[in-house]
Amino acid sequence: MDKTFGNFVFHETSIEGVFKIDVKKYGDNRGYFMETYKESDFRAAGIMNVFIQDNQSKSKKGVLRGLHFQKTFPQAKLVRCIEGEVFDVCVDMRKGSPTYGKWEGVVLSAEKGNQFMIPRGFAHGFVVLSETATFCYKCDELYHPEDEGGIMWNDPEVGIEWPFDGEVLLSEKDKVHPSIKDVKVEF
Repeated sequence: MDKTFGNFVFHETSIEGVFKIDVKKYGDNRGYFMETYKESDFRAAGIMNVFIQDNQSKSKKGVLRGLHFQKTFPQAKLVRCIEGEVFDVCVDMRKGSPTYGKWEGVVLSAEKGNQFMIPRGFAHGFVVLSETATFCYKCDELYHPEDEGGIMWNDPEVGIEWPFDGEVLLSEKDKVHPSIKDVKVEF
């Protein structure tokens, strides 16, 4: 079910709490303007998170970051791409959830200005589809480097359908994440 509040259309997904969000852009011959977040509109849609940290990364084509989570300080994330295009994914890691192990994905692009809302208790990652991409995300918990966890980006049990046919570029830590069945975390 879609909900419209202000300049945002919140599209519910098959996983409770995960939203694909379209944002209205106002443009003319000078360029465009858009709101990227308005607390009252997000609360009206049922998203009650209080965001306390913003992060940004820039990556080249084929870079795959993820699938990451924090073990004892889980983060909800509101993500968007402000330059280029990425395929963004979240995986439900909430024990006891009827959608545990299920994934949702969306192409985020600067051109569309769309966003993805990922609740706490999910692994998150993305692959860059354009030559470069700048990716931004709001978090409702601080980053704790000692608390990092992850699952394999290509775990056959999760079965993510990555729309990228080239060689993925991974960090050393992302090359060694365990499968979802071997992760010992309780959300």
